[in-house]
Amino acid sequence: MPEPPTPRWRGRLPRLGTAFAVLLAVAGYVAVQYVYGGKPEPRCTVVSGNGDGASYTFTAEQARNASTVAVVGTSRGMPERAVTIALATALQESGLHNIRHGDRDSLGLFQQRPSQGWGDERQIMDPAYASARFYAHLADVPGYSRLPLTVAAQRVQHSGYPQAYAKHEPDAALLAAALTGRAPATLSCEGRPGTDPGGPAQVRAALVRDFGRAVRPDDTGGRTVSVPVSSTPTTTDGGAPARGWELAHWAVAQSSALRIERVSYAGREWRAGDGEGSGDGAGRWRRTPKGREEGAAGAERDAAEVRIVTGQ
Repeated sequence: MPEPPTPRWRGRLPRLGTAFAVLLAVAGYVAVQYVYGGKPEPRCTVVSGNGDGASYTFTAEQARNASTVAVVGTSRGMPERAVTIALATALQESGLHNIRHGDRDSLGLFQQRPSQGWGDERQIMDPAYASARFYAHLADVPGYSRLPLTVAAQRVQHSGYPQAYAKHEPDAALLAAALTGRAPATLSCEGRPGTDPGGPAQVRAALVRDFGRAVRPDDTGGRTVSVPVSSTPTTTDGGAPARGWELAHWAVAQSSALRIERVSYAGREWRAGDGEGSGDGAGRWRRTPKGREEGAAGAERDAAEVRIVTGQ
């Protein structure tokens, strides 16, 4: 018996799907060009503090999400190794994008599923909430800090591809060293402002949102927000508290969203660039004149506060 003829519309479906995907890609490109005036999204780079040449380049959106993941971890008293595990997991699960889709009902940075008890959609789409839930589950894994990263991440995620986490460990380790403050002046961003209004009030609100009220940012008016840095047992090679570099790197990671123009700490300063090689240290950390004159001793004295200057 001959097979029935295939309806014409059935053969068109794959072509329609491909055309729709292309239209979505074009629409996304046009949106980026509109927001950034014909320029690509601002980029960020983290480099190794060990001088071995290792680096990782990513977008301003990814930097914002990575800084939230790290801050939630340190605020919960989790060690740098836990932050590395969390960042590698988010890199694999979502590419550090807070996405609203995934396998079945998976959502957000860590592709957590409401049907599996991770929270409702609104909660999971909050990067701070999603990160806190990841760390809570990780803390319940016995000896997680001594386990291979793939094993520790899999105990939390129950992924169908557990070995996939391993390829992200080098980049996650670079990010964790910078975002926990252990490796000073290793995270830089171009810092071109986005469409949000930004300003000092928004910076203070964001600091309290991510770090809690213990950060005590000043409220003296003007464009500068000063954040006191208390002395802690953990210091960098230059003698500055790691907490200060954690705050400074957070500000750089948030620079595009909050219209931050300059960040200074411990004798070094970061200034926003335009992404076109504007020179004079723009977009990168450089020593201030005072920092160059006074060296490590001066940088240590200059580590009492992080100064954040906004564009408004």
